[in-house]
Amino acid sequence: MSDFSLNVREEGDIVIIETTGYLNNVGGEKVSEACYEKMDGGKKHFLLNLEKSKVVNSIGVSILIEIIEKLQDVDGKLGYYNLAPIVEKTFNIMGLTKYSTVYYSEAEGLAGMA
Repeated sequence: MSDFSLNVREEGDIVIIETTGYLNNVGGEKVSEACYEKMDGGKKHFLLNLEKSKVVNSIGVSILIEIIEKLQDVDGKLGYYNLAPIVEKTFNIMGLTKYSTVYYSEAEGLAGMA
C-alpha cells in the first residue's frame, strides 16, 4: 500500500513534478508516467520537488535512472530540489548525481535548467 501523489506543472519549457510520499516502485512508476507523457509532448527538462518524499528506495532510484536514460536520448535534463539529506546521500552513492543535478531551491533549478 502506498499513499503517493504528485502534482505536475510547467514553468516555460520546464516541467516541475512535486511528489508526496514514499518514492518506491509505485511512486517511481507515477513519476515516470508523468515524465514520459510530457516527453511525448516535446518536453525535455524536468525538475522533481522531493520536499514531501523523505525516503527513496532502490526501485525508485532505478526508475529515475530509466528516466535519465530516456532524457539523454533527446538531450534532456533531470534535476531535483528540496532533498532530505538521506535522499541526497542515496542519490550520490547510487550515481544519480553524475547524470542529473541536485539544486537547493526551485529558483536555482529553474535557472540551472534554462
